[in-house]
Amino acid sequence: MPFSTIGMKFFDAHSHIHSKEFDADRSETITRMREAGVSTITVGTYLESSREAVRLAEREPDVWATVGLHPTDTDEDFDEKEFRKLAEHKKVVGIGECGLDYYRLTTPVVESTHYGASQRLTNEKKEIQKENFRKQIELALAINKPLMIHSRPSQGSMDAYEDVLEILTSNQQPVTSKLVGNVHFFVGDETIAKQFLDLGFTMSFTGVITFARDYDEVIKYIPLESILSETDCPYASPVPYRGKRNEPAYVAEVVKKIAEIKNLPIDKVSETLFKNTERAFLNAT
Repeated sequence: MPFSTIGMKFFDAHSHIHSKEFDADRSETITRMREAGVSTITVGTYLESSREAVRLAEREPDVWATVGLHPTDTDEDFDEKEFRKLAEHKKVVGIGECGLDYYRLTTPVVESTHYGASQRLTNEKKEIQKENFRKQIELALAINKPLMIHSRPSQGSMDAYEDVLEILTSNQQPVTSKLVGNVHFFVGDETIAKQFLDLGFTMSFTGVITFARDYDEVIKYIPLESILSETDCPYASPVPYRGKRNEPAYVAEVVKKIAEIKNLPIDKVSETLFKNTERAFLNAT
């Protein structure tokens, strides 16, 4: 018998409803979101995207924003002055999405394509990502707002997570112990999850868990109080919406799957995950 979600509240902790994919029907999307009892954080990925996220959050009472530079946007310099202006806005609840992404790390076409040249360029891109990540950590610490972390390792590896943790740990000194945040679209294992838990970070899951069994064990492992739900819309649509554009209203399917995996009542899970997001972002600012 299917779960009933009538009267429940949900929080889509990571969406992109300010993006161009919603230009034609953003108002209708937000109406469906509200009818489903969903609030959301819309996440900036570069400077102009972050500005658009803030503008949308200003207009909508149940939408908040984060501002930041996505790790794959290595062609844009992190403008600390402009991002700080945005970050101090009352509807901005975090910095990011920021972090490290090694999954699709590509190199420019060069005349010399032998391994040495390719590896050098790859390492240069990694260093740019790390430097941009460090700058955003500094901003988060300066204004006391949490991080929204994007970390995607290369295939068959946990490399990006390991490097993110190394950078975060180096900033976890007594004077900077307020450094916290959420690891969005988490695809790590239990070993990686434990290290984030030890730092006080939460982890969020997407619609991928509704059709892939790869993450069941790590979801069972992470305490419910350290889990957030997200859509990452317009991407990663859950069952039964696969093949369609994702949107915040569909986060209920993610919550239902987490409840199923943890063998807990859906109402308890929805309430806890909603409070988790409030505590991690809305109450942290």
